[in-house]
Amino acid sequence: MSRLLAVALTVVVAAALAVGAALGIVALLDATPRQPNTPLITYEQAGQGS
Repeated sequence: MSRLLAVALTVVVAAALAVGAALGIVALLDATPRQPNTPLITYEQAGQGS
């Protein structure tokens, strides 16, 4: 009986770790970058004075 309990506990802990790792990866992928999103090249619009 103790082996069955150990197996069940191992399965539960492994599943919890897998879910935690998956949520952590998703949180890292959703993180916004620190650098500003500014264009390197800008073009003048037609009709603006030059």
